[in-house]
Amino acid sequence: MMIKAAFSNAVCEKIGYYVYILKNPISQSIFYVGKGKGNRLFEHLNCALEDFSDSIKYNIIREIITNGFQVEHYILRHGLTEEMALEIESACIDLLGLGNLTNKVVGHNTWERGMKNIDEIIQFYDSRQIIIEEPAIIININRQYKRHMSAEELYNATKHRWKVGVKRNDAKYAIASFNGLVREIYKIESWNKWEDGRYEFFGKIADDDIRDKYINQSLELYIKKGSQNPIKYCGLF
Repeated sequence: MMIKAAFSNAVCEKIGYYVYILKNPISQSIFYVGKGKGNRLFEHLNCALEDFSDSIKYNIIREIITNGFQVEHYILRHGLTEEMALEIESACIDLLGLGNLTNKVVGHNTWERGMKNIDEIIQFYDSRQIIIEEPAIIININRQYKRHMSAEELYNATKHRWKVGVKRNDAKYAIASFNGLVREIYKIESWNKWEDGRYEFFGKIADDDIRDKYINQSLELYIKKGSQNPIKYCGLF
């Protein structure tokens, strides 16, 4: 069995916060990015030798050891403040792609300062506040939203399934909202009630004249920061 790895106290005191990667010597691929201080980067290895839960990360580590290799640990930057480490960790996760790593979550401030294409930069900094003129229901899909979602994935995340009142029947449109921006607008055709009392709507992407008015614009007038309610009615109710 591999001996547990650890830095000496002297090293721990001097390196401060750092950003590190774990690399698979068999596939030559990076499978984890993290930040920490002290012996944080070795905790994954030590836990994998003690915790036999079905974790993708731990399974990779155990596979490496079983095949007679060692996990390759690299420290990318050290002597950092915690805030600097969080930012560098986030940038590395953006660059490598969460789908290529065993990290479970995206990095720190990914939406605010994370990697964006040109269109996303324009949306983020050049959006304008809008007033919704048509009867609509705004649906906050922050928890379901993923970058580069397909049109079908975005529709499914928006339509299914919500606690809504009778006012739903007066809504002509459903607006998919992520981080206070309009991501898509659907013309509602019908509602379906589930056994648990929640509803989902069925519909199609709104006509171009409606989308051109609202798509990628700010819903700041309707969505308050910290609000826990994912549903907001607006327009001519």
